[in-house]
Amino acid sequence: MCPDCRKPIAGCICRQVQVASRSEGVVRVSRDTKGRGGKTVTLVRGLALDEPSLVQLGKQLKAACGSGGTVKDGVIEVQGDHCNLVMQALQRLGYTAKRAGG
Repeated sequence: MCPDCRKPIAGCICRQVQVASRSEGVVRVSRDTKGRGGKTVTLVRGLALDEPSLVQLGKQLKAACGSGGTVKDGVIEVQGDHCNLVMQALQRLGYTAKRAGG
């Protein structure tokens, strides 16, 4: 039995969902200051993950950058300008990351 989905190993769909979500599309990493009082945040968009997985990935990215942040509406926000660090961390985790914006 699979510990995650509680189905027989032959019928387990957990691993298929994980592989499909990582290979789907491109993750966009951008920098933004609008509506934040001039403070800069790094935004990560385009992740096809459920909410708990998104929160866990956000936690890993914030730890890699040594800063705070949040997950709102399917977008990970990391405080500060950490685009390069976030892209490197995402690529190490197997995602295809591209820089978006200026």
